[in-house]
Amino acid sequence: MTTGFTMTIAGGAVAGASAYDVLDPADGTVGGRAPVCSPEQLDQAVAAARAALPDWSATPFEERRKLVLAVADAVEAHLEPLKRLLTREQGKTLDDAAGEILGFGYWLRGTASLSLPETVNEDSEERLSVTRRVPLGVVGAIVPWNYPLGNAGFKLAPALLAGNTVVWKPSPFTPLTTLKVGEILRDVLPPGVLNVVSGDAGLGPQMTGHPGTDMISYTGSTRTGRQVMAGAAPTLTRVTLELGGNDPAIVLPDIDVPAVAEKLFWGAFANSGQVCLAIKRLYIHRDVYEPLKRALVDYAATVRCGPGTETGVRLGPLQNRPQYDRVLGLLHDSRAHGHTFATGGLPQQQDQQQHGYFVPLTLVDNPPEDSRIVQEEQFGPVLPLLSFDDIEDAVTRANAGEYGLGASVWSADPEAALAVGQRLDAGTVWINEVQHLTPQVTFAGHKQSGLGSESGLEGLLEFTAPRTITVRRTASAPTATA
Repeated sequence: MTTGFTMTIAGGAVAGASAYDVLDPADGTVGGRAPVCSPEQLDQAVAAARAALPDWSATPFEERRKLVLAVADAVEAHLEPLKRLLTREQGKTLDDAAGEILGFGYWLRGTASLSLPETVNEDSEERLSVTRRVPLGVVGAIVPWNYPLGNAGFKLAPALLAGNTVVWKPSPFTPLTTLKVGEILRDVLPPGVLNVVSGDAGLGPQMTGHPGTDMISYTGSTRTGRQVMAGAAPTLTRVTLELGGNDPAIVLPDIDVPAVAEKLFWGAFANSGQVCLAIKRLYIHRDVYEPLKRALVDYAATVRCGPGTETGVRLGPLQNRPQYDRVLGLLHDSRAHGHTFATGGLPQQQDQQQHGYFVPLTLVDNPPEDSRIVQEEQFGPVLPLLSFDDIEDAVTRANAGEYGLGASVWSADPEAALAVGQRLDAGTVWINEVQHLTPQVTFAGHKQSGLGSESGLEGLLEFTAPRTITVRRTASAPTATA
């Protein structure tokens, strides 16, 4: 068991009011104990961020840019111990954990290449009017358990670059790597600029309703996102919400089945399906439904699942017991309604008696459109395959529901796929690929999938407010007196 985890407040190590066990999802053993932040310690973290704000926001933009780059360098310098810790608490493979940590650095560097705009509204003999972007203040960054560092990069990079100070809260299920990163960065950023706190389920609501925060940037479920928004409402605290999705993929009949099957598989099952932008509904034209189904089944049989520390494993367990139980509930519902599993299904009884949260890679063969496995976000290694004859029907079904995060269309004819993609109600639509994101490109959810933007210039601007200064250059004419 790894020990010695502390929070970071005002640049120093802070023990929690108490501590709790963080479990390894591959075997149920204790991977470490995380501190529980008390309400008083949260007040201290917010106060430290507030105290550091004047100097940090006044730091020249180029200096802040250099320090954001230094954060990336410092974290990557600890890649080996961090990836082992991330695998132990999250469950993903060591290679995927390394990719996430390197992705954190990539996102910081990419965001640091952006600049805040300045708009000259008027520059005349009479008047100069300029609008600049200024930081919002203290940002509460609330990060989920599927990508504890990856999602944090989407928040920390623009928040710090824009001149805000931050209180960073990881999920109660995956706090350890975040706490270690906070420790590493104590010698990189000025005290109070980045504070890291951890705790149980009560800490998030305390942050969202805290009167000392100026913005909450949250990634997680739509249900919790609504609670975040409600908690921030009394103080009109700004929020950005990157929420759930039930992303459709539409496969047209002209695809090269062997070439596309592997891409579709990883688009659905990467990180054991625990990706907000994963393919969660796969609509396949009837002409290629059977061959593509067989190709996916055959490919799934080649992918080894198990503890992320073992050589050859490609996919690990689900991260926590509540999510494991939720996915099993969907599988039980499918079995009860007579759905066919092309592969996978419920774990064997002996598997369920083990401690790890492993669910077989499962393809559900053409379940009804109104079934739970289609209508609900699985967030696990389960994918419904759905056939269609008419593209109008596929588009209508793909656009149904409360979510609108991502979507994709697959065809040998990119222009034909584009024509379909332009009709999909989603914040990001990919043609012949999926989940391609860069720090320079904005993504945002439609409908119940989010509020505000992340990444790109628009994502950077979310962490700022416009301030217009107008200077009258000519004196007013004297007022006549009686």
